Amino acid sequence: MRYFKGHIFIVCLVIIILLIGLNEIRQLNKSSIPVANLETSTEHVDSQPELKQKETPSKKEKLTGINSFIGLTSKEVIQKFGEPTRIDPSAYDYEWWVYKNDLSSYVQFGVENDKVVTIYVVGENINVFPFKIGESVEGILEKHSITPSIEVKLTDSTYRFNLTPQDMLTKPVVKVDNNVYAQIYIDTITESVLSIRYMNQETLVKLKPYELVYRGTLRTAQDVSAAKWREIEKGSALQIFDVTNVLRSRYGLPPVLWDEKTAEVAYMHSKDMNEYNYFSHTSPTAGGLSDRLKKNDIFFKMAGENIAAKYVDGLAAVAGWVNSAGHRETMFNGEFSHLGVGVYERYFTQNFIEEWS
Repeated sequence: MRYFKGHIFIVCLVIIILLIGLNEIRQLNKSSIPVANLETSTEHVDSQPELKQKETPSKKEKLTGINSFIGLTSKEVIQKFGEPTRIDPSAYDYEWWVYKNDLSSYVQFGVENDKVVTIYVVGENINVFPFKIGESVEGILEKHSITPSIEVKLTDSTYRFNLTPQDMLTKPVVKVDNNVYAQIYIDTITESVLSIRYMNQETLVKLKPYELVYRGTLRTAQDVSAAKWREIEKGSALQIFDVTNVLRSRYGLPPVLWDEKTAEVAYMHSKDMNEYNYFSHTSPTAGGLSDRLKKNDIFFKMAGENIAAKYVDGLAAVAGWVNSAGHRETMFNGEFSHLGVGVYERYFTQNFIEEWS
């Protein structure tokens, strides 16, 4: 890794296995942690013994928190929360209704065919019973059974998700109702709940966030056109920006401001990685971060970059960055004043800058 501040360059490379994304921060005497993201696998089984769900010792929780909105209509969401701040398309058939009236109440409802099929919560003031944003991992384990596999049955098909040890540590899943699952994103540094994604069975199967073995028909989201991808990318970039500020606020840092020129640089790097099939801070055609910023006449005192690939969406990518020391250092650096985010399909780039005062 190369770190940049003024005219001094320091080269440092540290490789860590089983973490996700890449981080580069050009700042004197600081290290970065490059890590590779791994895709989940899917296996079809034509014939096998009946898959049996492992019994959970805890009682099924009633839906009395925000998860009770799974299955409700968009009209019922509006009655409770008002009109959304914006509506972003997704790659999984639903639209994200984004509510960001204040950072502590940030929530997104995934609406498909006028029904809520998934909910993402990162705002601390949202009722996520039977959990709590910021709750300790110890508290989760005391009340809930976390198992390395879960089984979902849809009509004539059966799906078994197998969680790796890393999945269990960073994004375990809990069944909270017959048709509702909670994917709990864990901040492994503070050992607490970072955010939660509720979803119905169909959406869980479409997302495929874990290794999957299935018998029957694999349900997938509809194909996404190139034009729709461009709209999805814009919404995903804004979501990454919003959630970054929610988390900075949670940890006592000032929010960063959106910088459009920097966002264009970030977008071009995500697109470049996709088109040239590489995963690195250094583009074979455009160079490193400082090169790309300077070429676009962006003046900065300090700059940092996080990249990620192959996540289900930008929300998952943010959770990955938080759990890597180098990426986390970049996201929670109080000296950065502006952020540009660029998404190209399933490639994600954050470019932070500190402007000259």
